[in-house]
Amino acid sequence: MDALSALLEKLKKGAKTRGHLLGLFNVLIGRKITAKDGSVVSAGLTWRELAGALKRARWDPAQVTEIGLVEDDLPPRDRQRFWYTAIMRAHVDSDEATKAGDRFAEVLRKQGFEVGPPPA
Repeated sequence: MDALSALLEKLKKGAKTRGHLLGLFNVLIGRKITAKDGSVVSAGLTWRELAGALKRARWDPAQVTEIGLVEDDLPPRDRQRFWYTAIMRAHVDSDEATKAGDRFAEVLRKQGFEVGPPPA
């Protein structure tokens, strides 16, 4: 998880995810991400693992508006539950999410990461 935490911090600081939250969810849940040196950053996460990682990274909760959610409609006090609910409502298995994941995979490739194909 250390490599994943480092990736999330890098993405958060560089603001590369603005407009790509659905793609971020899709890629981190369903695709393998490797670094330049071949080390595995993520082999795919469960919704709960992703929610926990976003909580630990202190991800901006206002970003849920990008996927059509209202921040105040999500659990306010428990950030892991907040992110889990957001992931659930985002429909990360839809065709739209897969297309968003492809776009976000390109963002990661420009930063030197390899991103695997979406699940069949």
